Amino acid sequence: MSREISSDEFREALHSLRVWDVPLPGFETGEAPEEPVGLFREWFVQAVGAGQPEPHTMSLATVDAEGRPDVRTLMLHDADERGWHFASHATSAKGVQLAGQPAAALGFYWPSVGRQVRVRGRVGACGPQESRADLAVRSRGALAAALTGRQSEVLGSREELVRASAAAWERAGAEPDAPVATWTRYVLDADEVEFFQGDTARRHVRLRYRRDPAGGWTRELLWP
Repeated sequence: MSREISSDEFREALHSLRVWDVPLPGFETGEAPEEPVGLFREWFVQAVGAGQPEPHTMSLATVDAEGRPDVRTLMLHDADERGWHFASHATSAKGVQLAGQPAAALGFYWPSVGRQVRVRGRVGACGPQESRADLAVRSRGALAAALTGRQSEVLGSREELVRASAAAWERAGAEPDAPVATWTRYVLDADEVEFFQGDTARRHVRLRYRRDPAGGWTRELLWP
């Protein structure tokens, strides 16, 4: 049974927390590459090396048909010259929102190194072949979850989910290449990427890349 937490207990827990009580890496912005993907990959690998749990998780922000913002956490599937890759059902809330308004933002936070990366741009859906290949390289559990489907729809009961999931797990084991028509790989083509390095003296370093009209990137420092 859940226990009711008082406002005082909540605030005491909240205010007891400390941020970056560990040595943090530096950030020499003059040595940053000309394009943001290279720096993102470098920071990502360093976060993995620092023991950051699940560094491939990220927040994805979209807007709905009424212009209301929405956000959720999901996994990064790749980062290359095309952009930042992720996947979901085209019929999910995020899929429907991206179909209506393809502008989106990503947020990564790696507290073990005091770093954040923010990415903004337009999202495009990959074709069926690439989307199917995305699911084919993932685990049986990922396939089972995709086969369960109906993401973001109202669920009648927990038992209904258990039955549908059990059937999906069985099919995923018997048919590891089972097609999921709604599964879609997306790529966010960035026009703005910001790298934030925390500093214990609060002299945080912020480097922003902005795509210029010629297709290159302009780099600029921001006040923390």
